[in-house]
Amino acid sequence: MNGSDAGVPYTAFAQLLESQTLDAEAAARFRAIMVREGADETTLLQLGGQAPARWFREVYPNLDADQATHLGHAFADQAQLTSFGPLSLPLISAGSVAEVMELLTYLPLITTAVSTRFHPNDDGLAVGLTGQTGDPDLDCLVVTYCGSALLRLIRMLAGDVSTVRLHTSWPAPASTTQHEDALGRHLVFNAPMTFLYVPTEVLNEVCRFSDPVAYRHAIADLSKSLEHRIGPASYATKVRLSIEEGPGLKTCQSVANELSISTSTLKRRLLNEGTTFREILESSLLERASLKLLDRSLSVSEIAVELGFSDLTNFSHAFKRWTGQSPSHFRQECLRW
Repeated sequence: MNGSDAGVPYTAFAQLLESQTLDAEAAARFRAIMVREGADETTLLQLGGQAPARWFREVYPNLDADQATHLGHAFADQAQLTSFGPLSLPLISAGSVAEVMELLTYLPLITTAVSTRFHPNDDGLAVGLTGQTGDPDLDCLVVTYCGSALLRLIRMLAGDVSTVRLHTSWPAPASTTQHEDALGRHLVFNAPMTFLYVPTEVLNEVCRFSDPVAYRHAIADLSKSLEHRIGPASYATKVRLSIEEGPGLKTCQSVANELSISTSTLKRRLLNEGTTFREILESSLLERASLKLLDRSLSVSEIAVELGFSDLTNFSHAFKRWTGQSPSHFRQECLRW
């Protein structure tokens, strides 16, 4: 078993194996894989407490987006406050939903299968969720699990999640399960990107088991662990951070200059990481545009200027090319929820 495999929290995986969510055949296949790879509890904990996401592809060889969505919601229905290793204590002791969301900063300590990005605005907080498994359907599974588990945890800790929405970039499944029916209006499909949106009034909700001292000490420990765990940033990460700093649209040349390397070297290193400057630029612009459109205090023209477009027309054309709809239509559709 490779310790660099994108994985899911082992404690959450172990609880899933013991639950009634998996049918007997699927549970037996998972256990057979664990035996084959020598993946007992001690081994998994030594690898950072993660069960490789690729196991789910082996157990569900015909996995597609529909089944991944169903499984993600069903698995999240088993999520408990004790499922997430070093994040469990601060989860329980968090004083507000805002502090619960802050803990997503430390997600790399328990899973490499999902990454998060934070986009606060005057009305609330949007957290972008991106799968890192290298398999689009597995990404759908782990991201659906992560978003739905967050909904469940907020409900357990604070009660009111009536206005929280999980937006996903894939279509609604052809049929729904009891889990999707229960989530109801919390799910929005066919969004330009996948993110969880938490309005300000929910962020300010007080959690049931607030313990400021325990939370403060837990955060200090998590910060030290994260600093120790994270290695050098990839060039894709460096490029994205550069693109998102300051006004205006940056070019490959300008970013290469910031990184003190030639343009050809930057292109080659990004290619070795499986991406290109254009892909990172457009992904960043789409994500920022989509989330800014949720902010009622900004006009579409102001958003175009903030993102570095020369005028509203160019921004509208780009957004429609990315999503198939105009910025104004996207805003209307999202805000009507």
